[in-house]
Amino acid sequence: MSFSFPEPGAHEALEEGLAFTPKFDRDGLIAAIVTDAKAGGVLMFAYMNADALKATIKTGFAHFWSRSRGKIWRKGETSGHEMAIVEMRVDCDQDALWLSVDVAGTGAACHTGRKSCFYRAVKTGEGALGETLAVVDDVRLFDPAKTYGG
Repeated sequence: MSFSFPEPGAHEALEEGLAFTPKFDRDGLIAAIVTDAKAGGVLMFAYMNADALKATIKTGFAHFWSRSRGKIWRKGETSGHEMAIVEMRVDCDQDALWLSVDVAGTGAACHTGRKSCFYRAVKTGEGALGETLAVVDDVRLFDPAKTYGG
């Protein structure tokens, strides 16, 4: 028996109601921002399709849709850095998710070995366009070559 999410309702029901009716985009995806439940920082951003979202809800561990590989993956299935869901929220119009997680292993969320995928800053302000990125967190918690091969 398969499960499908209900279609989003009227504006009022979508924003004020208690029915979970996620709005997937035209590619069948919904945005998911992931933060560290303890430290509060942003760890990563990814997409989920309906099956990844169902697997996340069912297992309590983060699953995402890999656009590059064209398949669902359980975060940490290779590295051991699984993400246990502490809380999952949906935004006001139900087209984005926020996952607060505990990361197993070294606590690294990024495949580069860093705690967060957001380890570089973009300069802003007058004259900043075209500037290079600034590395703001270069601490690697694991060696990607040893973890993933290569």
